[in-house]
Amino acid sequence: MSVQAPDAGTTGGAAAGAAVPAPVRVETPLKRFVSDYAESPLAVVAFIVFLAIVAVALLAPWIAPQNPYDLAQVSILDSRLPPGEVSMEGYTFLLGTDGAGRDMFSAILYGLRISLAVGVFSGILAMTVGMAIGLIAAYSGGRVESVIMRIVDLQLSFPAVLVALMLVAILGKGIDKIIIALIIVQWAYYARTVRGNALVERRKEYVEAAQCLGLPHRRVVFRHILPNCLAPLIVVATVQTAHAISLEATLSFLGLGLPPTEPSLGLLIANGFQYMLSGSYWISIFPGLALLITIVAINLVGDQLRDVLNPRLRR
Repeated sequence: MSVQAPDAGTTGGAAAGAAVPAPVRVETPLKRFVSDYAESPLAVVAFIVFLAIVAVALLAPWIAPQNPYDLAQVSILDSRLPPGEVSMEGYTFLLGTDGAGRDMFSAILYGLRISLAVGVFSGILAMTVGMAIGLIAAYSGGRVESVIMRIVDLQLSFPAVLVALMLVAILGKGIDKIIIALIIVQWAYYARTVRGNALVERRKEYVEAAQCLGLPHRRVVFRHILPNCLAPLIVVATVQTAHAISLEATLSFLGLGLPPTEPSLGLLIANGFQYMLSGSYWISIFPGLALLITIVAINLVGDQLRDVLNPRLRR
């Protein structure tokens, strides 16, 4: 009995005709996040603008034409020069000068540094405090949760500006005093957000399983509950950062914020307010535009982050 060997041509043709499986594309969470965020061109532009603002603020000592707070570089003879005016030394003031002869372009760059620093640092510290208090309230329950949330409700019932004014009047002027006041004003927003999300996570099976295994409460909270509460915290942090910047500008405009030696955008606006009716509009308008662009950019980024990080809002 003879066995016929398979035809080589037939075998090769069958192998060539077999369908080759397409490579599977694995989309990482980072790529998916970037793709979802890029769906809004306006949000992308806002993010680029915000990065540019942060860059020029950090590099202000190197890219600013002059140090507006170095008396050796400022001349009172250059007071209230309009935009594009040339000084006696031949220097062109792109955005004009203020009442003290300081270059407005340089003053805005230095003012951005202070405004962003106050907003970011106060936001980080307020988020840390509010996150800890919110987790304690959600995980403890009972009277502890009730007392904490009543305090949160009481604070949120007052306008933020009013609370900040009272605190600054008690603490006094200074960048550290402003940051402390903003922390006290903002922590309740973070506490309420974390508490609401932590309550949802606490009832899930993986938390109950961790508790049944006898894991320490600290590990259950920080290892299992907290990571699932970070997404809404990021959204709240962007909104509150913009709120802190605007609140600090309001206090400085009213003369209760930073001292003249540490002028933020709000103080620059206040310095030119008295010259508005005399025609020197640029002293207040340009810092006001810088403040407006910064706050709008942060809010647009926060709105898009909310849509991306909240699964219920995804399309």
